[in-house]
Amino acid sequence: MGMTLMLMASCVTPRRVNYLQDMTHGSQIELENRFEARITPYDDLSIVVSSAQPNQELVAPFNVVRDTKGGYLVDVDGNIDFPVLGKMHVAGLTRLQLQDTITARLTRGGYLEDPFVVVRFNSFKIFFIGNGTGKVVNVPNERCTFLEALALSGGLDNFTRRDRIAVMREVNGKMVMRYLDPRSSDVFNDPFFMMHQNDFIITDGMNTGTVRQEFTFWMGMASTLISMASLITSIALYRAMSKN
Repeated sequence: MGMTLMLMASCVTPRRVNYLQDMTHGSQIELENRFEARITPYDDLSIVVSSAQPNQELVAPFNVVRDTKGGYLVDVDGNIDFPVLGKMHVAGLTRLQLQDTITARLTRGGYLEDPFVVVRFNSFKIFFIGNGTGKVVNVPNERCTFLEALALSGGLDNFTRRDRIAVMREVNGKMVMRYLDPRSSDVFNDPFFMMHQNDFIITDGMNTGTVRQEFTFWMGMASTLISMASLITSIALYRAMSKN
């Protein structure tokens, strides 16, 4: 049985499994979207405020966090409660945009001179479900694409359907699913190519009947080639013997 599965796996055609088949050396893809993670509800953010001004006591109130994990948890409505500045709507912003927003409010309000704000994601997780198993993929930074997520999850085996790799995420209170196909460069401009925190990647196995058909086809081809080689060898031997 194990040997049969190995043979079947080796017979899966490259067309079914190879990534980015329409790209060659020197290919260039015009990207419609920049690959930047945006803040979503339930994100855990680290926000540190500093300033070049001598009186550092003025900075201290802005570094009093409310989260037991040492960060700011974005609520279901996409807001955080930031010291002094109060409630801020942050969902939809990138990390850099939030930095600029806080910096501008601190400056306009006269709270700090020349403030410096650093925002980081404390956690960025993606959930991978496929082949009867599941795993949590911890992303080491706040930027992760679909292809990077597949690599972090360990990649795909030969029996995973490339045309039915689903990415599921919450959008405006609804769970939305899209199928991405890593065999085509079109994947780069899919709106779900840039992964969001808490996205699900769900894979589906190939139909066993289809795999068996390919296995039967290639085994038939191999048998035909072996028969032809044997026939050619026999003819060559016959002619050699006839000459003698």
